[in-house]
Amino acid sequence: MATDTAAVTTTIALHNRSSELTRRAANNNTNINNHVNGLDGDREVVSQKKTMSIFSGREVLRKASFMSWSMKDVVHVARYHWIPCVFAAGLLFFMAVEYTLRMVPAYSPPFDLGFVATKSLHSVLASWPELNTLLAALNTVFVGMQTAYILWSWLVEGRPRATISALFMFTCRGILGYSTQLPLPQGFLGSGVDFPVGNVSFFLFFSGHVAGSVIASLDMRRMQRWELAWIFDTLNVLQVIRLLSTRGHYTIDLVVGVGAGILFDSLAGKYVQKRTTCCC
Repeated sequence: MATDTAAVTTTIALHNRSSELTRRAANNNTNINNHVNGLDGDREVVSQKKTMSIFSGREVLRKASFMSWSMKDVVHVARYHWIPCVFAAGLLFFMAVEYTLRMVPAYSPPFDLGFVATKSLHSVLASWPELNTLLAALNTVFVGMQTAYILWSWLVEGRPRATISALFMFTCRGILGYSTQLPLPQGFLGSGVDFPVGNVSFFLFFSGHVAGSVIASLDMRRMQRWELAWIFDTLNVLQVIRLLSTRGHYTIDLVVGVGAGILFDSLAGKYVQKRTTCCC
């Protein structure tokens, strides 16, 4: 009887063991199948994403603005937007110039097209010091006129925009001028009556002479003082020619001076408007 019971117990144990092994094998197969299916699913998702990306790219290209352009549109742009077209041509031209131009060696003086254009005037002033001194004195008077007008607009007329613009401009000029100190141009013709008076050192980049004149001229136009504005613009052009002829500034100093005058006048206008709105 004991033997039969042991046999039955052994049979049941073997059966349970067999069932456990079968269950584990089934679970392993299920895990393998799930892993394979997961990989297949990932591949399918990646494939779908690639398909959607290609489709989206084609859709964007199909809806792109230039896809609807016609020859009529091109003619319209060339006719009514010729200024940007000229600048586009200039971009292509100067890209070719820049990538083919031999750079100025470190031991050579900078190349300045304005110096080339005023070579004859430079020779005249170099050989005629009295004329150079006279022109320097007249230029200093012009700088005094700029300063007087800018201060007058604030202290007398109560309009601080031009003064604030000049403060912005000269502070920025000081930062940039000190940050990159350009060498004095060869052939510089100084004068004791030039501004800064006494022929002392000064920042080359950018021209405060030109920027100050632009600030004053813009304020005159706002006040509809057209004749005075044109006089200042004319004197500013003559000032540019003199500064190039005496090698008192590089061409880039003068051009950026014009841009600086316009920029800081605009910034000062926004500042005054904002402060007026806040105070009100």
